Amino acid sequence: MVKDRSFYKALLRLAAPAAFQGFISLLVVQADNVMVGSLGDISLASVAISNSATAFFIAAITGMTSGSSVLISQYWGRKDVPRIRQVFAIVATLCTLIAIASIIAISVAPRFLLSRFTDAPDILSAGLPYFRLVSLSYLPFALSTALIGMLRSVEIVNVTIYTTIAALFVNISLNWILIFGKLGMPKLGVTGAAAATIVSRAVELGIVWWYTFYRQKNLPIRPRDLIGGERALWGDYARYGLPVGITDMQWAFVGVFKTAIIGRLGSTMITANTIATGLMELGRVFSSSLTIGACVMIGVTVGARDYKRTREYSNTIQILFVGVGLCIAAGVYLLREPYAALYGNVSDAARSLSLRFITIGALTLIGTTYHASCFVGINRGAGDSRFVLIVDTICGWLVVLPLSALAAFVWRAPLPVVFLCLYCDQCFKWIIAFFRLRGNKWIRNVTRDA
Repeated sequence: MVKDRSFYKALLRLAAPAAFQGFISLLVVQADNVMVGSLGDISLASVAISNSATAFFIAAITGMTSGSSVLISQYWGRKDVPRIRQVFAIVATLCTLIAIASIIAISVAPRFLLSRFTDAPDILSAGLPYFRLVSLSYLPFALSTALIGMLRSVEIVNVTIYTTIAALFVNISLNWILIFGKLGMPKLGVTGAAAATIVSRAVELGIVWWYTFYRQKNLPIRPRDLIGGERALWGDYARYGLPVGITDMQWAFVGVFKTAIIGRLGSTMITANTIATGLMELGRVFSSSLTIGACVMIGVTVGARDYKRTREYSNTIQILFVGVGLCIAAGVYLLREPYAALYGNVSDAARSLSLRFITIGALTLIGTTYHASCFVGINRGAGDSRFVLIVDTICGWLVVLPLSALAAFVWRAPLPVVFLCLYCDQCFKWIIAFFRLRGNKWIRNVTRDA
């Protein structure tokens, strides 16, 4: 264990704003779900299915941004600001192109895309208006995520506090006004939730844009720096950063197939899964925020070529996350009943099933938290992203999806068993992560000399 208190202070300083952002973002999502859930099971299921499609886009954007942190954090360890600007330009370009392509695809074939997740006509009909409209929020989300990711990688984190507070206020207020038709506005239902999301994303981008280019002074950067990037750095990003993006995208694609399996098991299964995963995500937000801090701190030490400190940090982070995982699992289990009670208008069958799902999910969170600290924090920060891609690809496509499909459609297993199969990889990936970090192959300095 690292004895230097500055390590823990630095980790907390990086993680606390990210945890706050993640918590408030999930609070906004849960407020959406609770408000929409008051309209009934079909409305909640339709928004959940649409958000599952949106989750694939979000994973692509966050993956591109997380990939940049591998390079930016190591260049930050060397204080190479010009290279940081160029890496950021690469990521901003990729995120913008992904957002534009996604909006065009949804505007051209929304029913085709949404039908990949469910074949229930009533859910599809209710979800299409929401899906079309909410896609317009993709572009401001892509740019703000790229900006926040760059700032976080150079240890500028306070901006997340401002953006999340604004998003909380704007989104929840507009949801209440537009979903239920308050203050003289028309009652728009699920379409109102989509409109509120667009406005809150635009406000978020405005705040981040102003803070990045006109407020913070630690990293000199201008809007015109969004364009460019030398050819060699495009190659470095493709080699070290892109595997992170591909990992997140392919895992999101696995999530698409998971949702497709769930979507063909009925609205009760969809609603129960939405409730359960909402609480599980609330638990994961704290561990994921710590992994962000761990990735930056590991990257800085590798960039500075202080490999002894890299290993010390790695060992300490692993021990910390075991304790964090146990606390998160206990908290999720204890909160299962009051949390499910928030969904007052869903069916008793869905609420009862969600409680069983949450119990299973709480147990898997212990392994999830530990291997996330390794794969998302330590391995990525140290430049070992291709190994993480290989592990996640094998686990997702050769274990989770085949087993889940067999349980759901061949063996006709009980729904809690299907739910366990959807998360079975969380029960053994921590073993792979543990043994990978016992050697030295995971430390890779990916920076270029001037």
